[in-house]
Amino acid sequence: MTIKSDRWIDRMSREHGMIEPYEPGQVREENGGKIVSYGTSSYGYDVRCAEHFKIFTNINSSIVDPKSFDERSFVDFHGPSCVIPPNSFALAHTIEYFRIPRNVLTICLGKSTYARCGIIVNVTPLEPEWEGHVTLEFSNTTPLPAKIYANEGVAQMLFFESDEECAVSYKDRKGKYMGQRGVTLPSA
Repeated sequence: MTIKSDRWIDRMSREHGMIEPYEPGQVREENGGKIVSYGTSSYGYDVRCAEHFKIFTNINSSIVDPKSFDERSFVDFHGPSCVIPPNSFALAHTIEYFRIPRNVLTICLGKSTYARCGIIVNVTPLEPEWEGHVTLEFSNTTPLPAKIYANEGVAQMLFFESDEECAVSYKDRKGKYMGQRGVTLPSA
């Protein structure tokens, strides 16, 4: 497997719609103000999150169970930023829609700007032939409230191309998160 460069990401996005919408450069300013960067980097792509957040709450005293998830564990919030309570987490989804090639594995990592603030993005794979909006999980590891900005860079995707195609892709096995749009909660 080899990690793929900005030229490969550009070609795959323009010719095959791998990332939509696609930004070929690094955007660091918008409307005259600094932002957390997004777009193509040397060996990855920095994604943005949309303005829809699900913030974890314990007001209903639910048990977090991935096999029987209680949607009351979250409160919905829409806005240009989200404040995550101390030692808690929130879900969001990427603005970008991904179509991963059959011979590619993509890994989602956090951006250092947020990591330096104690905000961790869960590392997650995008499997071969998966497509959809990526549901992102942001953990606030600090004892203080922490802010996430929508429409700005929040995580980086790294692309690893194999010399051969996998025998069974995410699409082949009809994965349960195929084609997801918006924030998608866990399902068994």
